[in-house]
Amino acid sequence: MSNAITLSESAAARLKNLMNLSTQTVLGVRIGVRNSGCSGLSYAMELVTEQKKDEEMVEHNGIKIFLDPRAMMFLLGTELDYQQNNMGASFVFKNPNEKGRCGCGESFRV
Repeated sequence: MSNAITLSESAAARLKNLMNLSTQTVLGVRIGVRNSGCSGLSYAMELVTEQKKDEEMVEHNGIKIFLDPRAMMFLLGTELDYQQNNMGASFVFKNPNEKGRCGCGESFRV
């Protein structure tokens, strides 16, 4: 399970910063997929204050990552990165399972 999903150092640093800014006690980050967009799937990410009973938990670069078992097949081998440039900053999913993305980049297919 340790290779289910990984975080780049920049993603881990940004998540740690977001967790520290929260007024609640944050355990980690929840990452999943949902049916959405013109390509069929989109990534979902949120800070976690409580683990759901059926979730898998992995830890990478000091961050606990909570995963829905139903999303696992779409996320295996994915790296979450955080990138900053002149146009802005965002989390970027580098998923080897993707077969394509929609034109706007909001959704993907496997």
